[in-house]
Amino acid sequence: MMLATSFIILRFCHFTALLLMLGCAICGALLAPSALRTVVMKRLSPVWFPGAALCALSALLLWAVQGGMMGDGWPDVFSPAIWLRLLQSHFGAVWLWQIIFASVALAIALIKPRGLSALLLILALGQVALLGRTGHAAVSEGVAGVASQVSYALHLLAAGWWFGGLIPLLVCMALATRARWHQPATVAMMRFSRYGHLAVALVIATGIINLLLITGFHWPSPTRYRTLLLVKVALVMVMVTLALINRYILVPRFASKHNAASRLFVMLTGAEIALSVAVLALVSLFATLDPY
Repeated sequence: MMLATSFIILRFCHFTALLLMLGCAICGALLAPSALRTVVMKRLSPVWFPGAALCALSALLLWAVQGGMMGDGWPDVFSPAIWLRLLQSHFGAVWLWQIIFASVALAIALIKPRGLSALLLILALGQVALLGRTGHAAVSEGVAGVASQVSYALHLLAAGWWFGGLIPLLVCMALATRARWHQPATVAMMRFSRYGHLAVALVIATGIINLLLITGFHWPSPTRYRTLLLVKVALVMVMVTLALINRYILVPRFASKHNAASRLFVMLTGAEIALSVAVLALVSLFATLDPY
């Protein structure tokens, strides 16, 4: 029981850290104009740097805990022989690369070379693609299995753009209040808003596809997995509602110098972040539940 709980907590930490790092990298490499990239990545360093460190640590610990779950409990968590035996499993073959990518990302975060955001983006995308080959998405074989893994990876990528981009959005909003950074910060926010529509649509579309591929087209008697899945869907729908309010009701009022609109925008974005954390907690729990 304790091993399963540890696995859920570590999975939550890994997913959260990875998506936050991905969102920061997307902002720095794709959304922010070149004049703003260094500044925004510096402002976001309290997010992406701990994210890179937590990704690497949680990836290693998940490997060890998975060994204990496949073996005889806690003694096998600390067994190098079990760690090596994991390489013969599907999880081990995939997760070894997750550890490598996460470790390289941490090294990049420590060195901070030129093109930092682009390098972090590439490594984060690699980790997201690898996550698509784990969990329930990796159960099916053949065409259905490939479709499930691709859909799950796209689901996480879109979630990284949306959830991972919320903190960078608030940072750009703060930078936009300064005359020097107003124009490039505004451009970054406009790009986030424009392509954010696609990210939200992709989260919903791939979520539906994943549901059908994992549970099938018929939904029999309710299970714990399906009940929690409905809770996740409800939370995402609330997030979509908040995002629509922000984009189409509050943002147009910014030009009119409505400080109340700006404050409410920040509050609702904070609520989106809180709901995203709750969704990730549920996703982490799903891995230990039978979807059938």
